[in-house]
Amino acid sequence: MKLLQERIINEGKCLDGGILKVDSFINHQLDPQLMEAIGEEFARRFADCGATKILTVEASGIAPALMTGLKMGLPVLFAKKQKPSTMEGMLTTSVHSFTKWQAYSLCISSEFLKAGDRILFIDDFLAYGNAALGVIEIAEEIGAEIVGMGFLIEKEFQNGAKFLREKGMHVESLAIIESLDNHTIKFKE
Repeated sequence: MKLLQERIINEGKCLDGGILKVDSFINHQLDPQLMEAIGEEFARRFADCGATKILTVEASGIAPALMTGLKMGLPVLFAKKQKPSTMEGMLTTSVHSFTKWQAYSLCISSEFLKAGDRILFIDDFLAYGNAALGVIEIAEEIGAEIVGMGFLIEKEFQNGAKFLREKGMHVESLAIIESLDNHTIKFKE
C-alpha cells in the first residue's frame, strides 16, 4: 500500500534491534484518514474470506481493526493483555512481545468468541508472529476458524509471515519491510 509506505519512509524511525517506530501515525498518535484507507484496503483484500468477526490485540491493532470492521460491516473484538477482574469465561494464552521483550497473557471472553466464528485477525506489526500464534491457539481451543490475517507492517526478515503461511494461513501485509539494516528502511520490491 503506497500511502502507508510513504508514511513509513517519511515519519518512521529505525531503532536498534530491528525495531521500527511509527508512533506518529499508528502506535500512539493516529491518522484517521490513513486508518480509513487501511480499513478499505483490508476490506478489499479479504472481501471473500467469509469472516463473521474481526479480532485484534490491544492497543495498536484496535484502530485498523475497527476501520476494517466498519468497511466490512463486522463486529470487532480485541484481546486484552491483562486479565480484567470483570471477565468471566476467559480464554487465555501466553505471548512473547518482540518490542517489549516480555511475555504477557492474551485474554478473550468466551462470551464474545464462540465455536463456529470465522475470524479475520488484524494487527499493526508482524515480526515473529507470536501474537498471531496466540490468537490461533485461542481460536483452536474454542473451535473458531481463522480465515485471514492482515498486518499493516510485516518485517519479512523476522519470518513470521513465512511461518504463518506454512501453517496454511491467508496472510496479507500492506507494507513489507525486507530490511532495517544500518537504520535504513528497505521495502520488499
